[in-house]
Amino acid sequence: MSSDLWSFSLNTYARPGVEATCLDLQAAGVNVCLLLCGLWLEQRGVTCNEQRLQQLFQLASPWELNVVRPLRFLRTQWKTAAANDVQLTALRERVKSLELEAERHLLLQLERCAQDWPQAEATGLSVWLEGLAAGAANLNRDALHQLRIAVTDT
Repeated sequence: MSSDLWSFSLNTYARPGVEATCLDLQAAGVNVCLLLCGLWLEQRGVTCNEQRLQQLFQLASPWELNVVRPLRFLRTQWKTAAANDVQLTALRERVKSLELEAERHLLLQLERCAQDWPQAEATGLSVWLEGLAAGAANLNRDALHQLRIAVTDT
C-alpha cells in the first residue's frame, strides 16, 4: 500500500476496472478525488465520522467547483473539435495536464487534512465511501462496491 495519497491514487486508478468505475461515479456527481481519499483512509484504518467528512468536503468542494470542473469542462468541450485539429489537440492535452495537476493538488490538500487522524483504529471501514458519495445524483451504489473490490483485490 502506498503511504501517500497521490501514489495510492495513481496505483488505484491503474487497476483493472477502476478508471471506468470512477468515470461513471464522476458522471453521477461524485468527486473522485474524495472517493480515492476515502479508500486510502479505509486502508489506513482511519475512523470515519461526520466531522472528518465535513472537513474533507469543505476542503474539496470549492477547489472541485472552481478549478477542476472548469478545466474538465473545457477539455471535454474540445474533444470533438480536437479530433480534426492538431493545434487544438495540443491545447487540449495541456488542459488535461492542468486538470490532472489540479487533482493532484487537491489530493495533497486532502492528505494534509487527514495526516493527524489516528490510523489502525477503525473497524467499520465501508463508511468512508458511502459518506463521501452522499448526495450525488443518480449514485450507483454497485459502482462504489466495485471500486472497493478493485482496490482490495491484489
